[in-house]
Amino acid sequence: MKRTDRLRQLIRILRDGDLHRAVDIAEKTGVTVRTVYRDMETLMASGVPMVGARGTGYRITAPITLPAMNLSMAELEALHLGLMAVAQSGEADLTEAAQTLADKLDAALPEDVDHTTTNGLAIYPFTSRTQSVVHLPALRQAIRARQKLVVTLNGQDRTVRPLRLDYWGRVWTCTVWCETTRGFDDLPIEDITALRKLPSLFVNETGKTLADYRAARSIS
Repeated sequence: MKRTDRLRQLIRILRDGDLHRAVDIAEKTGVTVRTVYRDMETLMASGVPMVGARGTGYRITAPITLPAMNLSMAELEALHLGLMAVAQSGEADLTEAAQTLADKLDAALPEDVDHTTTNGLAIYPFTSRTQSVVHLPALRQAIRARQKLVVTLNGQDRTVRPLRLDYWGRVWTCTVWCETTRGFDDLPIEDITALRKLPSLFVNETGKTLADYRAARSIS
């Protein structure tokens, strides 16, 4: 039995809320008690809400559902690359969440998978807070709130409607409708030297939405 299948089986056994001894689990799953201990440590490290210890038993303390997913190595690599982008957002909570999620992905890999496939990908926070990192939180909030901004680029102020953030491998851009130039633009966030939120919000207007931007550039 593959390790991932074994871990799912353990969760099915433990989710009834009762206390299960390692020796009983070993008999049900056909593995050694030592393997059960190791699998329990893996589940705990992956964030499964459970309590227990060697010699006493284990149980899950909260309802949990783990849908089965079969990922190709290319899909796994895509997930890691996405997590790398999130980790570099400059927000401590997102960086920590990206790191723990990456750890959970690695812990779920079957034992027979070549881990060198993903070991070439790592999550490291920026060593210094560049301009792009400094402005990312404000841009994210403005996009969610549909809030107009005044941004300064190349010494000039521009009033914009932020629509989307994109990550291009250490380069962040923000797609905006610029009210100053009356058109769409992809602003390199590292070039923004100042940013100020305006009290006014914006609503969807024909020709100024993200859908219009995509249509103009034939982006799906």
